[in-house]
Formats: sequence, C-alpha cells, structure tokens
Amino acid sequence: MSVPARAYLSIGEVLTKLRGEFADITISKIRFLESEGLIDPQRTPSGYRKFTNVDLERLRYVLAAQRDQYLPLRVIKENLDAIDRGLQPASAPGGMAAPRLATVDGEFAPSNFLQDSTLKLSRDELIASSGLSDTQLAELESFGLVTIKGRYFDAHSLAIARAVAEMAAFGIEGRHLRSFKTAADREIGLVEQVITPLLRQKGSDAQARAEEVQRELAALSIRLHAALVAAGLGRAK
Repeated sequence: MSVPARAYLSIGEVLTKLRGEFADITISKIRFLESEGLIDPQRTPSGYRKFTNVDLERLRYVLAAQRDQYLPLRVIKENLDAIDRGLQPASAPGGMAAPRLATVDGEFAPSNFLQDSTLKLSRDELIASSGLSDTQLAELESFGLVTIKGRYFDAHSLAIARAVAEMAAFGIEGRHLRSFKTAADREIGLVEQVITPLLRQKGSDAQARAEEVQRELAALSIRLHAALVAAGLGRAK
C-alpha cells in the first residue's frame, strides 16, 4: 500500500521539529549524519530527501546520545545496530547488548522508533542471553533444535535456548531433547496439511485466513501437548 505524501517530512520540516530540543541542529548536521550511515531517508525522483517519523525519532536518539552521553558516532552506530536487531544496547562501551523486554514465550517489544522489529542475536549474544555454554549451543545446533539464519539467531532460538538452559539444571542434556524436535516436526507437518489447501485458494483474505488457522492450531497443539504430559505424570503417581 502506498504511503500518503504527507507521511513524509522534508529536511526543513525535520529541522523545525528538532530545533526546539537541539538548538544547534543544522541541515548540514543532518546531511552529515546521513553520510555517516546513521539515518537513511528515502529520496524523491528529483533527489529530495523524504523523512518518516521513524527517521525523525532515530535522529533524536543520535543527537541526544551525543549531547547527554558524549558518545562518539561509532558507538552510537553500534547502539543503533543493536536496536535494529531488537536488543538493548550495552550500558558501557565493550559490553554485550541484550534482548529488550523479553517474555517467557520469546516475544519482544519493538523500540520506540522501530516498527515490526525482529530480534537478531549473534552467537555470543545468544549465549550471554540464554545462559548456555558454547558447547551446549553447538549440541543444540547439531540436533537441529536451534538454527542460525545468515549471521543471526532469532527470538525462537532464544526461547528454546533459555528453556534448555533451565532444563540443564535438572541434568537434562541436548541429546535428551531430540524427541521434542521430532514431535514438534510432526505437529508442524499436521498443521501444514491443514493450511496448504487454504493457501491455494484465491482471494485477498486467503493468506490471512491461513495465518489465523495456523495460529489457532499451534495454540491447540500446545494445549494438547501440555494436557497429555500432565495426564501421563498424573498416572505415574
């Protein structure tokens, strides 16, 4: 869907909005920050910059970090990279960024200037955030319980790694969990059998319907699994 024209701001409008908080801001400064890769506004066919509210909030972050924390642009850029990947920037130079506002099911809140933020963790960040050792993570990878995508692990990998780390306290190792992966793959296959015909249907709402059915079946699958485990443990008493 196309974005309405007034959803964009000119560089002069951005300057006006920032000047009340940052008195020394100039157009040259904004252009310099763009040249350093800290912002990346779109361009009109004639070459004029088009800023979104996300660009504006990103600029506010950069300018505040310079003014209030005296951070060099290199560190600010590293912080922005962490935020772009759904992380809380390190509190001190050289520190490790960590997942922001994590919940038990691996969902993460986006930053105030990011929309639809997707968590991306490096190997070291996943280890630090989950409590696993490098050896334990390698074992999970060998059994297919977690998978790196490109250079990063996602929120699902973090949720799995944290659960495995907590189970390790009871002496359960990665090799004991292969049956979990096998069972999950079978459940995924069953869900795919149901939604594949929906995806083949024509119509604008087919994709949305398939996604809704997928979410509902996933939730029911988790409920059934929990009930079966509880029932089995109950019989063992």
